[in-house]
Amino acid sequence: MAIRVAHIITRCIAGAGGVAVRGAVSLDPDEYTGTLITGSGGPLLDVARSHGLEVLVVPTLVSPISPRNDAMALATLTKILRQREIEIVHTHSAKAGALGRVAAHRAGASRIVHTLHGFPFHEFQPRATRSLYVEIERRLSHITDMFLATGTAVAVEAIRRGIARPEQIRTIGPAVEARCVQLSPATRMRARQILGLPADAEVIGTVGRLDFQKAPEVLIEALARMRRPAVLVWAGDGPLMDQARRQVARMRLGDRVLLLGNRTDVPDILPAFDVFAMSSRYEGLPCVIVEAQACGIPVVATAVNAVPDVVVPGESGLLVPPGRADLLASAMDFALDNPHSAASWAQTARTRLGSRYSASTLGAVLSEVYRPGDLESRFEPLPVSRLEST
Repeated sequence: MAIRVAHIITRCIAGAGGVAVRGAVSLDPDEYTGTLITGSGGPLLDVARSHGLEVLVVPTLVSPISPRNDAMALATLTKILRQREIEIVHTHSAKAGALGRVAAHRAGASRIVHTLHGFPFHEFQPRATRSLYVEIERRLSHITDMFLATGTAVAVEAIRRGIARPEQIRTIGPAVEARCVQLSPATRMRARQILGLPADAEVIGTVGRLDFQKAPEVLIEALARMRRPAVLVWAGDGPLMDQARRQVARMRLGDRVLLLGNRTDVPDILPAFDVFAMSSRYEGLPCVIVEAQACGIPVVATAVNAVPDVVVPGESGLLVPPGRADLLASAMDFALDNPHSAASWAQTARTRLGSRYSASTLGAVLSEVYRPGDLESRFEPLPVSRLEST
């Protein structure tokens, strides 16, 4: 009989959602049956359904802290897991990771796995908030059998802060989109035609939500500081879209910035970019950087969390400190000034990627981690009452 697995994520979109879905659909359907539970989602839900996953949307599962919604979501998740007699629960993202693991513990799941795509705490938060989030994660570790960390720095941080014990965590590469359009003169021309860009434009591109984490204001300022008259293309939507538009207008960059909103054709438009840039304040290991490197595009990014796993300074790209628009501008200028070096970074990056970031590799890891009896938790369960009092 197939093992019943529930994959729980707050928002089934973007990088984390892609990793969750691509991992779930890569499992052998004869060995596992899957249920995807999410608070919201987009096209990835259709992808999950097309591969035979049951998809359940729980609207009360939301990212912001909301005592009423959180209590309702916890009750709903617990009920779903009990009714379907779920044996393995695999959670993603901070909110779903907290509520999903408590629900799994209450429902008596035999194995609880959590993927750390990053952390809900970071250096830009007040110290008290950061300390609270760390303590919550430490408590949740007592009902977690296994952690998967997307990137070396994420795993190191979890171990250093006492969130996971060494034998309880495994570092993985996030599975990226298999449909990668390789960079060539023809694919670059086609991508620029899609975006309405001139063939000879110098294009800085990025993909991601316009929110505090991604620091869009820093990348827009960096564009204004560049010596070269490059065009910035940003694919993605988010709460800072209007603020970004106002900044573009205020800095008189309207003819040099394309804010595309959400796109379903990211693999097709990536070849339009001369340089892929990322200005994030914090990250796990962004799938889109791996996608850009697989496409053959040089990367300039901020030196945060697990990004150095794939962007090695001077070898497979350039890294700058977060929040430094001046240095980001200089690095992007350097990449455009030195196309041969940039091409060398891109080639090195593609060579190093290998098969580590494929869906089949992630599926094999999940199959190992999910098998009952292979990895027994070394913790005594922490009473749910103590978890909920945090």
